[in-house]
Amino acid sequence: MSEPQAAFQALLDLAQRSRAAARGLPAQTDIRPQWSGIGFSLMGSNFVAPMGEVSEMLEVPSYTHLPGVQPWVKGVANVRGRLLPIFDMATFFGDRLISGRKQRRVLVLETENLYSGLMVDQVFGMQHFPMDEYSEQAGAIASNILPFVTGSYSLGGQQWSLFRPGLLAEDPRFINAAKG
Repeated sequence: MSEPQAAFQALLDLAQRSRAAARGLPAQTDIRPQWSGIGFSLMGSNFVAPMGEVSEMLEVPSYTHLPGVQPWVKGVANVRGRLLPIFDMATFFGDRLISGRKQRRVLVLETENLYSGLMVDQVFGMQHFPMDEYSEQAGAIASNILPFVTGSYSLGGQQWSLFRPGLLAEDPRFINAAKG
């Protein structure tokens, strides 16, 4: 056997022994497409907002109160050189935030027409839901929130209503925050 053939045969032998000693691949079980969003709580209910509609999450920044505005308008904050209006979402929906100040967070909504901070009770960060768990039915939530909810996901026995913050930009009551 020539030297190149011997080297080639040695490589084949090494490959065969490697395959014989290798473990099998793990079984692929229960691979389901996932949908991801930002989870938060408001007025005792769990919600999830699409990733593309929330540009960031913040601790509640210091803000300056504004005169002549609706009670749900908390004020305006300077966030990295931009003025961010802060809105108390529970008060907007006719209730009140139930968490302590340290738990509260602000979801920043940034669309072509609107840059707003939505104060909620708590943010849980990114949540992942199997896409086949989506339902067009909203969870058990207050009726005044329903226009901003387009369905729900079920995960671990909990219902997460799909809240669409972008729909706030189309709501005349939200857009006109001046006291009337």
